[in-house]
Amino acid sequence: MSSTNKGTFQPDSDVHITYEDQQKINRFARLNAKLEDYKIEIKQKENDLKSLEDACDEIALFDDDEQIPYLVGEVFIYQNVEKTQLSLEEAKRKIEGEMNDVKMKSSEIKDTMSELKSHLYGKFGSHINLEADEE
Repeated sequence: MSSTNKGTFQPDSDVHITYEDQQKINRFARLNAKLEDYKIEIKQKENDLKSLEDACDEIALFDDDEQIPYLVGEVFIYQNVEKTQLSLEEAKRKIEGEMNDVKMKSSEIKDTMSELKSHLYGKFGSHINLEADEE
């Protein structure tokens, strides 16, 4: 007297998800979201770095006695070419350091995700999909 509808989801009876497994799946999802945020942050910092390099190239063309407006906080101050170049180099070093920190954090997250992925695929096999969707 059992009737099954074709096209409806029939859960596989041999796949059981424990509380610990669900916690690992949730942790994987949170780490994946954080990794995506880090990718966006790295892209932003690469764009900022490119802008600073372009500014350095432009300033190199100026006369040495020219006064250049340089944004500090919300105020522009006028500096000579040498002082502005030093300020830009310092800003570039700061951004490069921040990028390296974010890349290290991303690497740590990828390692953790790899461990979780191998455990979850080992337990659930083809019943779970942890790969990112390609757009």
